[in-house]
Amino acid sequence: MIDNNFLVFIPLLPLLGAILSGIFAFSHASDEEGPNNKIISFISCLAPAAAFLIASLFFLKLQSLPVDQRVLTFKAYEWIHVGNLNIDMDFLLDPLSSMMTIVITFIGTLIHIYSVGYMAKDRSFARYFSYLNLFTFSMLMLVLGKNLPIMFLGWEGVGLCSYLLIGFWFTDSEKAIAGNKAFITNRIGDFGFLLGVFLLFWSLQDANPNSLDFVSMKNSISLLSPSTITAITLLFFIGAMGKSAQIPLHVWLPDAMAGPTPVSALIHAATMVTAGIYMIVRLNFLYSLSPATLSFIETIGLITAFFAATVAITQSDIKKVLAYSTVSQLGYMFLAAGVGAYSAASFHLFTHAFFKALLFLGSGSVIHAMSEEQNIWKMGGLWSKMKITGATFLIGTLAISGIPPFAGFFSKDEILFKVWESGNIPFYIIGLITSGLTAFYMFRLFFLVFMGSNRNDDQHVVDHIHESPMSMTLPLIILAICSTIVGFLGIPHLNMFESWLEPVIGNLPKESADASHLMEYFLIIDTVIVALIGISLAYVFYIRKNSILEKIKGNQTLQKLHDFSENKWYFDELYNKLIIKPLLGFSDVFLFKFIDKNIIDGLVNGTAKFYSAMSYGVRDIQSGKVRYYAYFMLFGIIMMFVYTASKTS
Repeated sequence: MIDNNFLVFIPLLPLLGAILSGIFAFSHASDEEGPNNKIISFISCLAPAAAFLIASLFFLKLQSLPVDQRVLTFKAYEWIHVGNLNIDMDFLLDPLSSMMTIVITFIGTLIHIYSVGYMAKDRSFARYFSYLNLFTFSMLMLVLGKNLPIMFLGWEGVGLCSYLLIGFWFTDSEKAIAGNKAFITNRIGDFGFLLGVFLLFWSLQDANPNSLDFVSMKNSISLLSPSTITAITLLFFIGAMGKSAQIPLHVWLPDAMAGPTPVSALIHAATMVTAGIYMIVRLNFLYSLSPATLSFIETIGLITAFFAATVAITQSDIKKVLAYSTVSQLGYMFLAAGVGAYSAASFHLFTHAFFKALLFLGSGSVIHAMSEEQNIWKMGGLWSKMKITGATFLIGTLAISGIPPFAGFFSKDEILFKVWESGNIPFYIIGLITSGLTAFYMFRLFFLVFMGSNRNDDQHVVDHIHESPMSMTLPLIILAICSTIVGFLGIPHLNMFESWLEPVIGNLPKESADASHLMEYFLIIDTVIVALIGISLAYVFYIRKNSILEKIKGNQTLQKLHDFSENKWYFDELYNKLIIKPLLGFSDVFLFKFIDKNIIDGLVNGTAKFYSAMSYGVRDIQSGKVRYYAYFMLFGIIMMFVYTASKTS
């Protein structure tokens, strides 16, 4: 049985990989294709793979323990001990963090392997893998931390790495701006998270010096007033809105597509965007005591899910469609958390990681084959030339659309059932409609990319379409298999996933009398029917009757709705008008022209002018003319005489 001391190696190995790749990056910065690419590939892929092996051994160890003893800890060293603030570098492995480490390291390893082929000709090969390993390390620190400060350390780490990877090709100003946008937007959310940490510590510091430790926090939570709990949970949720791209802090995630496609897969599937969900599930004992916060989370989650789905149906960039799909699916997870279904939120996080990684890596394979083309209206007919990519992409599309027996069907259906069970029928209906929209836009994407004939006007690109190398297709095949089978872990009434998380989540809500097995099966049928309607509409619009699109464009009202969706509800324009331009104007008129130029520069320049004027007044003293020296000597003698006379009198 593996010793608890090995727990630290799960995050440590990717950190070591990042350091070694970084050394190669500096030593071969000018190489076109570094001679050590094979060594870098081996080190960088081995690090998360070895971490996955250790995480799997710890999973088996947890499974062998009695249910109430499935908690493993390891103290690396004492970190901060000042006054009532006691923070150690402690690691915690329980069913929740074990599930997260498996997902992060397994999918992270596949993305690393995929990247070997995708980034093979990039000049910054070593730098890329250094950032990728560092990203994995940061996320593992986030989920393994036994207290809030360590979680926040990983929280900020993934924020930094997202900036580095989204703006990886920083010589392109558009990509650099996208990295800045992600970093700045997340700082807004992180500020809320920090305020929540401070408020929690200040509220518990006298009663519990270890108040930021999750176990101690849970035992001391009864000391907090309901209003304080609500304030703390809302502040934490602001942080989650930034990391997990919920309205209104969602605007960074679609622009994150500026980075390499494997980065998009890592951010959207296994790491950064899941941080907010993980944090809420980890602190479920705190959130369950604040119905007001849960209602707010539920509302934001539903609005985000519906909003992102309506935007995805009109996007023309293959990665933008998947980006808004991620935003929408994250909305579903928050919707589940908002009704107290933490297990359902975690299960959808789990299944979504597999099929979303598959879809993003599949899109990368398509972009690679299409000579970096990302516009789906310039694709088509790829099925005949890219059968592995096409078949695996179809599996991912079926999974996210909620078609049985693929993974997304089980997790999405559970969320909708929990919303129905909570009694909020309007939210259930909107969630169901959003599910239909998901099936529509995903099959729109699939039909336009893989079906029909190729619409690209560059014959050279068309002639060179080919299947991706094995290093890229093998991860697709593995993820497709996982996207097919992992959903069975959450079969209704035999839910192994829910049972696994029960020690962390606590007493799970039981079904009400109205929510019978028969009702659940009825809701399952509803979900599948709505998904099939969405698929059928996509088929009619984009395969059978393309003239429908022309009729829509000819209708002024429908065209305005189309433009509203295509322009993402004009959120960026609204932010630019209400926030960015006023801030720039305030900075220019008040801070720069008044404060900086008049006050700061005026003070500095005024001081210089004062001493300059004084120097002009006395410079004749040093003119070198004898008569001036005689005048000053005479003046001095007279003054001495006057002074002496006044003293004697």
